[in-house]
Amino acid sequence: MISILKSAGIKGLDGYVVEVETDVQNGLPAFNIVGLAERTVKESKERIRSAIKNSGYPFPDRRITVNLAPADIKKEGSHFDLPIAISLLKSMGVVKSLKDEIVFIGELALDGKIRGVCGILPIITSLNEKSINNVIVPYENRNEASVISGVSIYAVKDLKEVVEFVNGVREILPYKNSKEERGDFEYDFGFEDVKGLTMQKRALEIAAAGGHNVLMIGSPGTGKTMLAKRFVTILPRMSENEAIETTKIFSVRGMVKDFEGIMRERPFRSPHHTISDVALIGGGQDAHPGEVSLAHNGVLFLDEFPEFSKNIIEALRQPLEDGYVTVSRAQNTFVYPSRFYLIAAMNPCKCGYYSDPTHVCTCTPYDIQKYLSKISGPILDRIDIHIEVPRIDFLKESSQDNVEKSVEIRKRVQKCVDLQENRYKKLKSIKRNGHLTSKYLKVYCKLDNNSITLLEKALNHYSFSPRSVTKIIKVARTIADLDGSEDIKERHLSEAIQYRILDNKFFYRI
Repeated sequence: MISILKSAGIKGLDGYVVEVETDVQNGLPAFNIVGLAERTVKESKERIRSAIKNSGYPFPDRRITVNLAPADIKKEGSHFDLPIAISLLKSMGVVKSLKDEIVFIGELALDGKIRGVCGILPIITSLNEKSINNVIVPYENRNEASVISGVSIYAVKDLKEVVEFVNGVREILPYKNSKEERGDFEYDFGFEDVKGLTMQKRALEIAAAGGHNVLMIGSPGTGKTMLAKRFVTILPRMSENEAIETTKIFSVRGMVKDFEGIMRERPFRSPHHTISDVALIGGGQDAHPGEVSLAHNGVLFLDEFPEFSKNIIEALRQPLEDGYVTVSRAQNTFVYPSRFYLIAAMNPCKCGYYSDPTHVCTCTPYDIQKYLSKISGPILDRIDIHIEVPRIDFLKESSQDNVEKSVEIRKRVQKCVDLQENRYKKLKSIKRNGHLTSKYLKVYCKLDNNSITLLEKALNHYSFSPRSVTKIIKVARTIADLDGSEDIKERHLSEAIQYRILDNKFFYRI
């Protein structure tokens, strides 16, 4: 007897429907799974056999063939354990005909319990787009699966519970996530912990408000890492779409904690400089998203920037420029979003003390040039704001009590972000000033005659590249927004220019 029911798999960040066809015939006992099933799927045969027997149901000693259609798409993961088991029990007459179109997803344990799986949110999103509204999911994935409205989620704990539910013996109500939405996150640290460095905190405020990238240069112990880790405390709250996008990426990697449901806090990713290019950009055998995608809508902090390999640094070009990364393998090509705030920190030389007033630099000019040359011109051009973090008189600065808190800075940032959201609401791919393309730069970033004259002088003096000039104008647009000005004034452009002149002190001095 043949039975057919629906399941779903994950491909990149998209789910797809899989028809599970099970045929039980007379013949020598065999259990075959076809349909381009990978090793994880083929191994499910023993899990399914044990789960059915330990749940109190008979397992047929006959010839069993399971087909996962469409057969031209590679099936990976443990999503198909439960649907194969239910389809097999349906062929045997244990499970009656299903009244409604139900999708089954879940991994089986040997005792019949149902374990959680990765990628539930992308799958539910895709099913909702296909108007499939009834899904049985593992109990562990209940909060994540219930994020999308319009889909009835039935959270189950074991195989016996599923059989009784589809047979009408047990009633299971659609799961509703009763967890209250969390507002603005409160951190136990913030910019109030950073004494002095007023200009540097101002630069990070501009970056947070306009979606700009930042490069910090300074000697060891000046506060670069401290500033970077507190940058997340001034970021604006995530919109619903941003939260879902971010959660989908973490879901595919199996990094969503069930009690969270949907992620509301912007991610902060800080990979070590020994990371491989596959781990940072994405890829591997299953072409999974890397750190640049896990940092989507959040912060990617690269400490000791020149210590990363040359290949990794240059691989950042596409995500910094386009906001997405393309991962290509022999059989598949996936596009993952990677629109993040890049915060890069580095020393001015190998020993770390070039230009430090309290320490003597032991590097030769050649050593300094070799160290700084690890950061190429194209990468520098793609980083909007360059700031130096100097050493401060800690005892003097610590005596000041009027240090602005992150909460107050975040209010200004949120106000500026709301203004940009309203300005660019008709543009799909642009949400922040830092995302503006050349096409829209002339529309939203018009300069008056005085500003044009100032920019021409700066261009001639500092030899800015065309991309650097574009970055300056975008930063000036954000400064004007923070200032409450509809037009970019000369003072806004002047401040933006000073965030680009650090190149001439360090990178082009030799």
